[in-house]
Amino acid sequence: MKELKKLQHPLQVKGPVLTIVMDGVGLAPASEGNAVQRAYTPTLDRILKEYPMVKLKAHGTAVGLPTDDDMGNSEVGHNALGSGQVFAQGAKLVTASIESGKLFASKAWQEEVNNVKASGGTLHFLGLFSDGNVHSHIDHLKALITHAKEDGVRRVRVHILLDGRDVGETSALDYVIPFEAFLDELRSADFDIKIASGGGRMNITMDRYEANWAMVEKGWKTHVLGEGRQFASAAEAIETYRSESPVIDQDLPPFVIAENGTPVGTIQDGDSVIFFNFRGDRAIEISKAFEEGSDFAHFDRVRVPKVAYAGMLEYDGDLHIPHRYLVAPPEITNTMGEYLAGTGVAQYAISETQKYGHVTYFWNGNRSGKFSEELETYVEIPSDIVPFEQRPWMKCAEITDTLIEAMRSGKYPCMRVNFPNGDMVGHTGSLEATICSMEALDLQLARILQVVDELEGIALVTADHGNADEMYETDKKGMPKAGKDGAYKAKTSHTLNPVPFIVYDNYYTDRYTVKTGEEGFGLSNVAATAVNLLGYEAPDMWDKSIIEVK
Repeated sequence: MKELKKLQHPLQVKGPVLTIVMDGVGLAPASEGNAVQRAYTPTLDRILKEYPMVKLKAHGTAVGLPTDDDMGNSEVGHNALGSGQVFAQGAKLVTASIESGKLFASKAWQEEVNNVKASGGTLHFLGLFSDGNVHSHIDHLKALITHAKEDGVRRVRVHILLDGRDVGETSALDYVIPFEAFLDELRSADFDIKIASGGGRMNITMDRYEANWAMVEKGWKTHVLGEGRQFASAAEAIETYRSESPVIDQDLPPFVIAENGTPVGTIQDGDSVIFFNFRGDRAIEISKAFEEGSDFAHFDRVRVPKVAYAGMLEYDGDLHIPHRYLVAPPEITNTMGEYLAGTGVAQYAISETQKYGHVTYFWNGNRSGKFSEELETYVEIPSDIVPFEQRPWMKCAEITDTLIEAMRSGKYPCMRVNFPNGDMVGHTGSLEATICSMEALDLQLARILQVVDELEGIALVTADHGNADEMYETDKKGMPKAGKDGAYKAKTSHTLNPVPFIVYDNYYTDRYTVKTGEEGFGLSNVAATAVNLLGYEAPDMWDKSIIEVK
């Protein structure tokens, strides 16, 4: 493994250098919907005011996404934080592969298509149905369907996971109705295509980190077995569920499209299935359900069809999930974790289940496992399996308990922690719960920073993207949008706002300066900053440090 060079004048920090990721906590002007500003957060307020702070860009091109209209997300954010570099990410990779034709010339695509042409089976597309560009993009789906027809596929079924999280919370029909018109134009005597099933992304199929396999089981029964409440169309399902309860898109129950009481698109032997999400975390479990054999023990699949399964990308490069994928993922190399392990620096990473993979797998460049079993310690605090707005404090206190114990052990010069509160509760759309989540997080910041001082360490307090900072949809003037009933319309997606980077240090400030006057810093500048504080030079390929050592 690669090693770091010592700085000519190392800072010789006595205590740990701790990176605190306040997931989903962006910087935005005070407003009715800014849960960060509205919460009682005396510790965060104090350190923002009293310590050097730089605004970091956490979306768009700064994290490898196609344009600056693209919101950041936790995965690409932690890739940038952990690698110190910006790599072209999922959406950009897939778009380029489609436009160049490489995707359709790939062995995987040819296998998917040729399988159903030989068997007379159905090509199924399953994935998140929106243009949020965080997990998927509907334009990718349309391109795949169009090319499938050109390649001679005769029958296609689409299984849609409704968003309401990376896009408007009740925007499903804005995608379904135009998509049905698109299908009508493609449909012909020799091309049979229909929507077959669906449901909300936080209700079925798209669980992550094995937090709730019951979601995946519901998805399996819906998409594969065709079990569930039947409707004549996806639009009818959405409208019916909305009329029965005030549910937002991400939480809509599963539905099955049927004709004369028979599901139109169950998955059978000889079929091909493409999961068209490009982001990996919520694609791994359903991929396992399709690919694993008789040793699969997470739920009773009842019937396991023999299909050709493919993902849009390889979702786990070490475990090779799935075995077949359409577009190769970015090769993220020379990460911070690898360099520190090669240098002999002990590292500690902790979060609860919902973000555990972010401080491990994504931080290490989409790599499972450790660089050094001896030098790295990873700790996962199990998340509660309840709606996050019901327990908005999540596991922040338990994370802090365990983190403080590890800090006081003196074993780890370099440490990192993720608190999911601002992001996971922010996604629910509940302003009150998100305010509570921020106040719970602030209590833990106070506890941690007290120990940082006790150990004469340094804390780097930052975030991976915004979310809790805008809980209402806003108009062009930045004012909250109101619905027909006069109530403000909740925003459940990430924001385009910058995030804070606060250098909390009460011991070594005479040995370096923070470049608070400079602009253009992003999440990828954090790695070089951290290794400088640890006493090492940053590798040449990393983006520059936010501090200058004297």
